[in-house]
Amino acid sequence: MAKLFIKGTLYLILIVIVLEILVRTFHLYTQTPIRYIDEFNVEKSLANQSGYAVTGNRRQNFSEYRINNFGFNSYREFKPTEDKIEIALIGDSFIEGFHQNYNNSIGKKIENRLNDIEVYEYGYGGYDLANQFYLVDAYDEHFDKIDYIIFYLKYENDLKNDTYVPNHQRIELLKSPLFKFRDNFKLLSYISSIGIIDPIKHAIIDLLNNKNAPKSKSDFEQTNAYLENFKTLINTFGFDKNRMAFLLNSSTTSDVFIKYCIENEYQIIDFNQIFENSKVPPTLIYDMHWNNHGRTLIASKIANYVDEKFNL
Repeated sequence: MAKLFIKGTLYLILIVIVLEILVRTFHLYTQTPIRYIDEFNVEKSLANQSGYAVTGNRRQNFSEYRINNFGFNSYREFKPTEDKIEIALIGDSFIEGFHQNYNNSIGKKIENRLNDIEVYEYGYGGYDLANQFYLVDAYDEHFDKIDYIIFYLKYENDLKNDTYVPNHQRIELLKSPLFKFRDNFKLLSYISSIGIIDPIKHAIIDLLNNKNAPKSKSDFEQTNAYLENFKTLINTFGFDKNRMAFLLNSSTTSDVFIKYCIENEYQIIDFNQIFENSKVPPTLIYDMHWNNHGRTLIASKIANYVDEKFNL
C-alpha cells in the first residue's frame, strides 16, 4: 500500500511537471501587469510593462499589451497639448483592451478613421464611474488639455458607489504570497483563468459574505440607488457637458437613467443599435468583451460622433 501511494504521488508530480511545461511552451497562461496605487491615490498599472493576455481554454484569444508611461495599455504616450485635438476614452477592461493587440485598439481604429486627432485610452479592469471621475479630478491639469472625454458607462456595474475609495486591500492581496505563487506556477494560473477552480473560489467567497450579505433590492430600488449615486458623483466631481459624454448600451441601461440623462442634457453615445444590426457577433464567444468586429463598430460610432462634434 505504501509503495502504491509513493508511486501514485510520483506519477502525479510527473504529470504536473509535464503539464507545466506544456502550458509554458504553448503560452497558455496570461501575463498580468503589476497594479499599484500612485501618489494621487489612483489605481492603475505600473508603467512600462508589456506582455501577453490569454483568454479562452485553448488560447482562443492571444494578444499583446503595452503599458505606457502613464500606466495604461496604449500604443502611444499621452501628451496632450493646446495645439491638437485629443480624445480621452476612460473605462474598465472593455476600454483597457487586453482582448486585442495594443496597436489595434479602439483608439487606433478611431484615429484611422479621423485625421489629425490623438486618442488616449485610460482603461483599467475594475474601474467604475467613481474611479473614472476621480482619475480626471486627480489629474485635472492633464485632462484640462484634452478636448473631449468619453466615459464608458456599464450601467449594471458602474454605479454601485457614490464615492471613490482607493482599494488598498485588493493591491495588497495581489502582492500576497498566494497570488505570487499562482503567477509563477503557470499551470495554476492557466486553470484559474479558464474557471476550473471557480467553484472553490465562489464557495469560499459565499461562505465569507453570506452572513453579512445585504438583502437584494428590487429593480425600482436599485434604479433609484444607482441614480442617486450618479447624482452624488456629478455633484462631487462636476461634469462639463460641453466636452464630456457617456458611451453606453441602452439595451442594458435603465430607461429611467437614460431619460434623466436626456432631460439634463448629458451627452450619450449609444452603441446598442449598431450591435443589434450587426450580422456578425460583436462579442467574444466565451465572455461578453468586444471582439475585433465589436471594437470596430464602437470605434465607428465614436468617430462619427467626434466628427460631428468637431466638423472634421
